[in-house]
Amino acid sequence: MNDVAPKDRDIAMVFQNYALYPHMTVYENMAFSLKLRHTPKDEIDQKVREAARILDITQYLERKPKALSGGQRQRVAIGRAIVRAPKVMLMDEPLSNLDAKLRNEILGDRIVIMRDGYIQQIGTPQEVFNHPSNLFVAGFIGMPVMNFFDAELKREGNNYFVELSGEKVKLDEKKTARLLKNNVQSQPITLGVRPEHTNISDKGVPAKVDVSEMMGSSVHLHVDADGRDVIIIVPILDMEDNYKYGDLVHFTFAGNVAHVFSKETGKNLEY
Repeated sequence: MNDVAPKDRDIAMVFQNYALYPHMTVYENMAFSLKLRHTPKDEIDQKVREAARILDITQYLERKPKALSGGQRQRVAIGRAIVRAPKVMLMDEPLSNLDAKLRNEILGDRIVIMRDGYIQQIGTPQEVFNHPSNLFVAGFIGMPVMNFFDAELKREGNNYFVELSGEKVKLDEKKTARLLKNNVQSQPITLGVRPEHTNISDKGVPAKVDVSEMMGSSVHLHVDADGRDVIIIVPILDMEDNYKYGDLVHFTFAGNVAHVFSKETGKNLEY
């Protein structure tokens, strides 16, 4: 796009520092780009008020930026980009000052994860969360981050197992079907299991408690499993004991939540 004039690129930008016109009202800031394009007044009004409704800033339309909080200014900057309906919208930390409720309301329903300028995966948030294409995506999406282990993938006939610290877990039918389709053989792997899918049990992989972190409705249990820091999310209702530093625990996971990544390429062996 270097050879295309900025006005012809059809790209909108939301800056981290808002970059609002201080002498204009919120309404005027949001309408400015449409006025430059000679958009009819009634269409401008409709687009500005619709964006303001989505971002919950209708009550601030007649104020100037200096009379707004940081979060309100950020919403105006986002609204100014939205009204243009551009082909591409570039955003620099656009959600950093928004409250959690509004952040959830305006998140996209299809995301692209990039690394070093290359697309790693495209999909809905749920697809990317449940089926990460490689180690980078798996570690990038989700909070707390996914637990990773050095493990073995075992193929026995038309069944697959993952083996970790002597514990074998059979993979479910869907994962097995995808691995069979790719003719994946037994091999060392990087095993990924999300903290919310890791469960305390009477038997399983042994680990020692490092830190027990209260997080509202759950406890984030940081444990040491064979030299690796592992996070286990334990719902408060399932807590039978108060875990202390040095306590021995065991954890396990189901076969439908185990992610198997190639040791060599980092790619998910299912895809």
